[in-house]
Amino acid sequence: MAQAQSTEADWVSRFADEVIAEGERRAPGKPIVVASGLSPSGPIHLGNLREVMTPHLVADEIRRRGHACVHVLSWDDYDRYRKVPAGVDASWAEHIGKPLTAVPAPPGSPYGSWAEHFKAAMTEALDELGIDYRGISQTEQYTAGAYREQILHAMKHRGDIDAILAQYRTKAKPAKKGQKPVDEAELEAAEGSGAAAEDDGSSSTGYYPYKPYCTVCNKDLTTVTAYDDETTELAYHCACGHRETVLLSEFDHGKLVWKVDWPMRWAHEGVIFEPSGVDHSSPGSSFQVGGQIVGPIFGGEQPIGPMYAFVGISGMAKMSSSKGGVPTPGDALQIMEAPLLRWLYARRRPNQSFKIAFDQEIQRLYDEWDKLGAKVADGTVLPADAAAYSRAVRTAAGELPSTPRPLPYRTLASVVDITAGHDEQTLRILGDLDPANPVKSLDETRPRLDKAEHWINTQVPAESRTVVRSEPDTELLGSLDEQARESLRLLLDGLDEHWSLDGLTALVYGVPKVQAGLEPHAKPTPELKLAQRAFFALLYQLLVSRDTGPRLPTLLLAVGADRVRTLLGA
Repeated sequence: MAQAQSTEADWVSRFADEVIAEGERRAPGKPIVVASGLSPSGPIHLGNLREVMTPHLVADEIRRRGHACVHVLSWDDYDRYRKVPAGVDASWAEHIGKPLTAVPAPPGSPYGSWAEHFKAAMTEALDELGIDYRGISQTEQYTAGAYREQILHAMKHRGDIDAILAQYRTKAKPAKKGQKPVDEAELEAAEGSGAAAEDDGSSSTGYYPYKPYCTVCNKDLTTVTAYDDETTELAYHCACGHRETVLLSEFDHGKLVWKVDWPMRWAHEGVIFEPSGVDHSSPGSSFQVGGQIVGPIFGGEQPIGPMYAFVGISGMAKMSSSKGGVPTPGDALQIMEAPLLRWLYARRRPNQSFKIAFDQEIQRLYDEWDKLGAKVADGTVLPADAAAYSRAVRTAAGELPSTPRPLPYRTLASVVDITAGHDEQTLRILGDLDPANPVKSLDETRPRLDKAEHWINTQVPAESRTVVRSEPDTELLGSLDEQARESLRLLLDGLDEHWSLDGLTALVYGVPKVQAGLEPHAKPTPELKLAQRAFFALLYQLLVSRDTGPRLPTLLLAVGADRVRTLLGA
């Protein structure tokens, strides 16, 4: 029974089964094609990563089984520039309506265009995550005439396309049951590839599924006024005042509207699998309408397309592509290793929302990850969990880089917090954690150490940082009763004998037990737990002038035995 449950839980295997079978039916003997689309209109955030990670995991499983599989990643860089994001000079508004590849990069960027700037950061993150894909620039495709036949075909059948779209134009979009309300920015992010807000080609002059970029101002503020199927003469005028008639059979300065462009590409690429954002389940959405257009107009089939839910953030402002400071995959990879980030996406079905932790929760997440690794190592892991772990740490191409000696993230974070990143001090403390098997070089603990240090430096507020006292708190020490003084004596007497992480853990928990006349390994009672909490609070006050702080055994190692003795009044 457990085996059946585990198969059910492993969503990647189930989709791989379905996609392989569908590939055999549609295109036997050919590589299976899965697809993603990203619009580099701004920072490509952690929600958008699901657009890539979902097909990546399925493609990787297909490759592991020995099938040829191509993951096509369309960079929708021929989309129009729609708005100036927060934090960018308002003068960029003059570029609204131009293709993203024709808009200058943000100030100070080394890249040649807006699109290249935002693609670069994502490309770097995808490389670190071990994602194998074939990138396609839609600017290059359109301007090279790669879709010319499809454009002429769509224009010839514009009446048929219009009739399909007309079925949806008047329908209200009912709220999806159980789906929390989403703001405009979330909807925009959820659409995935392409410009969701783009018009569908309707205008007062008739229906045309193609929109030229003006050859004078390079914006799409254009209206097609006439088209001749025989000659392919297309007349348009632009809001800038320019009017022009071109031969569409030779003209490569425009694109199909999004709701026609997407199904055209499904047919052109032979896509078998492509996920889409949560709003695609509504009538009139791009995915649903595309499914009606792809067969009758382009002779293709709609991909298997699971809906994916939102990815939230804990510890940072709500993720939204319309605001500045949106956490990106690159931001996440500065504070967590690539396998952990992959695991977060692999362990949840696409329709399950989840959060990525930038706050203290990251420590608990890492504990969970390390426990899973231990279960994999000793063979006690459940099959579904083993599958998610395997997909996180390796791809069909091989293992992802990992930390040779993965010490607990919370321990590393505490140490770099106390040492402020001082390498010599950090190595001393890490070497004391396990004297029988000491850390001899910080490189053994990297990159995890560097991720923990970055987290401390960028995500932990200054008031929450640990500052060890420079002088003893003589006033507090002088006010202690005999029982408190005895607890400090017991701790100081046991320091040398217990100077390791495990030893100090036993010591700090054991002191209140000994005072209560119990064995050091006795199980704690409610009264004992109260005594332990009071003892811990006293130590924190004497060491860091607060009631809480890093775990005491780690803190004691970090402070060092001599300084501990001084601060505790020895």
